[in-house]
Amino acid sequence: MPAIPESPSLSSPVSLPPLRDVIKRFRLGARRSLGQHFILDLNLCARITRAAGDILASTVIEIGPGPGGLTRALLDAGAAKVIAVERDERCVAALAELAEAYPERLEIIEGDALEADLVGLTGPPRCIVSNLPYNIATPLLIGWLQHIGDFERLTLMFQQEVAARLAARPGTREYGRLSIITQWLCDVRREFNVDGRAFTPPPKVASAVVTLNPRLKPLAPAAWDALETVTAAAPASRGNARPGTGPPCCPGHPAAPPSRRQAPPSRPCHSPRSFLSG
Repeated sequence: MPAIPESPSLSSPVSLPPLRDVIKRFRLGARRSLGQHFILDLNLCARITRAAGDILASTVIEIGPGPGGLTRALLDAGAAKVIAVERDERCVAALAELAEAYPERLEIIEGDALEADLVGLTGPPRCIVSNLPYNIATPLLIGWLQHIGDFERLTLMFQQEVAARLAARPGTREYGRLSIITQWLCDVRREFNVDGRAFTPPPKVASAVVTLNPRLKPLAPAAWDALETVTAAAPASRGNARPGTGPPCCPGHPAAPPSRRQAPPSRPCHSPRSFLSG
C-alpha cells in the first residue's frame, strides 16, 4: 500500500519546512536499531496531542521525537514547555532548528531514555506524550510506572498487541502480568488504532495510542515486589482466569477510593525487564 502523504500543519504560528524536507536535509533514514518509525501525518500528531488532554500548564516530556512531527503538534497546542529526549544525534540537530522557532519552549536532551531521570528534568505538573520506539516501549513504561505518582498522565503509542495487553480485562487472552501491574496503578484508556501507513518506514504491525491516568491510589495495598512475585506464580497462559478474577492483591478490580494520588509503596527500583513476558 502507498504511504499516507504528509498533511499540512493546521495551526502552527510559525513557518516550518515539511517534515519530509527535514528528513532529507538531515539524512534521517530510520534506524532499525533505534526502533524508529517516524510520523509524518501532522493531523495524526494533532490527534495524539488532543488525546493527551489539557497540556497548557504542563511540561510535556517526549521520548524519541525523531524529526519533530509530534513535537510541533504539542507546541502548537500550547504546551507550556516540551522536553524532547532523543538518542539519535541526527535528530537532535534537526530539533535544534525547531527549538529556534519556539524560543524557550523546547528543550532537547540528547541521551538514552532508558537511563534518563524524567522526574529530575522538570518540576510538576509533568506528563509524557510519545510515539515510543518499539524496541524499548515496554521497559520504558515499567520504569515510569514505578514512579507513576510523579506524572499527571501518559499518552503513548505502542504496538497494537502491547496496547491490547495494557487494556485487557481478566479472563481475556491478552490479560497477563503487564495488564495487572498497569491497571493496579492506572486507569487505562485505549484511544485509537493507527495504520502502519501513517509511519515512515511503515512497521509490519499496527499501532495504538493509549492514555494512562494514574489512580488516586493503587487498586489495593501491595508492594511492587509482592505483586511481581504473585503474577510470576500465576499460570503463564493468558485467558485461564475467570472474568472478574485476578491476583490476590487486585481482587475484582475494585474502583479506586477517592484520595490524594499516591505512588506505589516505597521500594527499590527493579529492572523493567521483569514484566516483559507478561
